[in-house]
Amino acid sequence: MPKPNAFYAQSGGVTAVINASACGVIETARAHKDEIGKVYAGRNGIIGALREELLDTSKESKKDIAGLRSTPGGAFGSCRFKLKSPEEDAREYNRLIDVFSAHNIRYFFYNGGGDSQDTANKMAQVSRQRKYPLQCIGIPKTVDNDLPFTDCCPGFGSVAKYVATSTREAALDVASMCESSTKVFVLEVMGRHAGWIAAASALAQTNEGDAPHIILLPEVPFNKQAFLRKVKATVTAKGYCVIVVSEGARYANGTFLGESDAAKDAFGHAQLGGVAPTIAALVKDKLGYKYHWAVSDYLQRSARHIASATDVNQAYALGKAAVEFALAGKTAVMPIIVRTSDSPYKWKIGEAKLAKVANVEKFMPKSFISKDGFGITAKARKYLSPLIAGEDHPVYKNGLPQYVTLKNQLLPKKLPEKW
Repeated sequence: MPKPNAFYAQSGGVTAVINASACGVIETARAHKDEIGKVYAGRNGIIGALREELLDTSKESKKDIAGLRSTPGGAFGSCRFKLKSPEEDAREYNRLIDVFSAHNIRYFFYNGGGDSQDTANKMAQVSRQRKYPLQCIGIPKTVDNDLPFTDCCPGFGSVAKYVATSTREAALDVASMCESSTKVFVLEVMGRHAGWIAAASALAQTNEGDAPHIILLPEVPFNKQAFLRKVKATVTAKGYCVIVVSEGARYANGTFLGESDAAKDAFGHAQLGGVAPTIAALVKDKLGYKYHWAVSDYLQRSARHIASATDVNQAYALGKAAVEFALAGKTAVMPIIVRTSDSPYKWKIGEAKLAKVANVEKFMPKSFISKDGFGITAKARKYLSPLIAGEDHPVYKNGLPQYVTLKNQLLPKKLPEKW
């Protein structure tokens, strides 16, 4: 009998370290060549499986696979595509089982956030129901850091490092100019429902009163008057004010400050973005201060040049653990990070059931948020600080980081195009 093959795919917004997880999966599978034949990657996530567009990673060199560890983006393409329930659309699941059967795929690794873990869990359920031998393992990834059970999510530590660094550097710029120019700077960061990224900007602070002076979190309803009083008091005392706002900042009624009218993404989420200019305009209109604003957007999640070494190591370890879990006969589980010590920071690999992870969000606890709602506590700082520790720079050439581009050679199709 031929050795069973594995399927790996990336889903959702990519990160600076999702390819490190891919590297962990592929290198570990290659180390178990007596048990696993080849690793096939889905071209653009689960869509690649539905279209039978499978990329043969065995065609990639050892050097290029190793290079994934320091390459941002999604090497195989990602997607925002949510499978319906098996009851709603059995065709999608029939197709996936047909594709996996045609290519002797017995291991399924899906690398993504909450919706992706839901997909992995559904595949585990369907394969059991249809008696198709498939080990389904979810691999955590999300810059939002909002998956439950795991201490942190791969991708978050690097974004946190980027945002904290950018906040500190921008604050020095504004402080230099505030006497006769800009007095308020607003930085918009990601975070739909959870404010972990915005909170991480507080790591830029060395002394009391350092920037950021105001952090706007989704967990704290936006109070316009309290906010304006804080801005005015800060400018009066410091000469300038640096504000970091999560894209998910909202009013008490749940409406996002930066929500686009009727725009939805592929998962049905409200399309966000534009909260920074909204906040800046409020400051200008009510207080008259000159301002600048910036949206970190894709820059924050793709900044591999300033990645956290802790984040890179954890991303790789979770990819490696996923393969080891599958080979141990586990299914419908996700490897997680378990913190065993704060100082010195220590962690190990644990596991969580996909049924408990799927579509569950982890928010900033109240104990992490300052009493006035505009900052973080010492407890939050204790949690966040180790996650940005260490440098893991890519190789540079001619002044620029060198990243890997794979061959991404497609397998010949065995099934009809229409299904």
